[in-house]
Amino acid sequence: MAYFPMFVELKDQNVWVIGGGNVAYRKVKKLLPYGAKITVIAPHLSDELEKMSEIIKITQNFRLSMLESLENVPDMVIAATDDVELNDNISSLCREKRIPVNVADDLEKCSFVFPALVKQGKLSAGICTSGVSPTASVYFKECLKKELPENLDDILDWLEEKRVEVKEKIPEQKKRASFYREIFEDCMKRGRPFTEKEWEQYGMQTPMGSVALVGAGCGKADLITVRGLRLLQQCEAVVYDDLIDVELLDSVPEAAERIYMGKRSRVHSAPQEEINAKLIELAKAGLKVVRLKGGDPYLFGRGGEEMQALIQAGIPCQEVPGIPSAIGIPAEAGIPITHRGLSRGVHIVTAHTMDTEDGLPEDFDALAQVSGTLVFLMGLRQLPRIAERLLKAGKDGDTPAAVISGGNAPHPAKVRAKLCEIAAAAEKAKIVSPAVIVIGDVAELDVLYCQNLFPME
Repeated sequence: MAYFPMFVELKDQNVWVIGGGNVAYRKVKKLLPYGAKITVIAPHLSDELEKMSEIIKITQNFRLSMLESLENVPDMVIAATDDVELNDNISSLCREKRIPVNVADDLEKCSFVFPALVKQGKLSAGICTSGVSPTASVYFKECLKKELPENLDDILDWLEEKRVEVKEKIPEQKKRASFYREIFEDCMKRGRPFTEKEWEQYGMQTPMGSVALVGAGCGKADLITVRGLRLLQQCEAVVYDDLIDVELLDSVPEAAERIYMGKRSRVHSAPQEEINAKLIELAKAGLKVVRLKGGDPYLFGRGGEEMQALIQAGIPCQEVPGIPSAIGIPAEAGIPITHRGLSRGVHIVTAHTMDTEDGLPEDFDALAQVSGTLVFLMGLRQLPRIAERLLKAGKDGDTPAAVISGGNAPHPAKVRAKLCEIAAAAEKAKIVSPAVIVIGDVAELDVLYCQNLFPME
């Protein structure tokens, strides 16, 4: 089982290190910068320990009775002797008295372990593999050290110095957190703290936030774009939609707000105006917001309306495309929506229109005559009517068709049939929304044979 990482205050805490060799020296060296009162107990001390003036040295054999005394009980004990039996006894007694204990090179006897430690100024980062591979811990420690700027300790000291001033001038916690993040990122880009002149020019106004409309794609979490994932990892609030892989929310910073505002046909959901208002509210509070939407925001996702509202409110905003359901869901079923010799074009049609009598677009006569592929979204409930209108407009009843419920749909399923039979086939297969309807010769294709050639875990 993995160890839980936690950071403790060691200033003026009594720490006993039992043993006087190189292992004991390495433990002492790690602890000293944290202000602990360290007592080393051993009959003989290494040259390095002898030279240390910051520690208390007791040059005698350790006796368990020292721990049994009610006076001067240590706050922490490190057993680093070459006597296995003594180390075991120290561990047992410490556990009995609820004293944190670390036994060198004996994980089972430890109640805490030392991490591979990176310390730069006030930054401390510990890396632990629960004793499985110290080599891996050291490897990641070195990787982390390479990423840290040389002046990080100066940056952290400067940020600490400014905390009182910032808190007085920006009392609201959310706005203050956003401001802290902005000035920290600015310092990291510079590789140093602000000069006094730069700080005066910077001012103390709460920065305007921003909104990124990010398409999550229409399947597993790893289908999101690199840019979309990076924005998600850096956001301070995420407003998410239905039909996303919830695993994506694990990439959101722990302190970020998570706000569900789904929109689905025939399901109680937030009105679009309410969603627009929430995005504007969060951005005006100075937050970096990601509006995470299934598929692509601009393909019947009302992303354009959200962008218009943000632009009108003066909010900095951007759109990051996602794999649209009209392409991704058929592909998941082995159907490419274009194919040489079969389909030279594709029409993507909504089957959920508010300003027509039956909720379908008016131009079915034209749709029935076009070559290539027809893809209907949000149309499962309308499938009998779609088929009826296409047939009435002259579409061949033998035209291949498919209905696919996939991606992050709650009940994935697919069915293929002729256009004249597809509605009955979908009902028999008990396909439920959301589903994508594909009509055209490509609906007969199945190119899934090599799908798992390179499986992704």
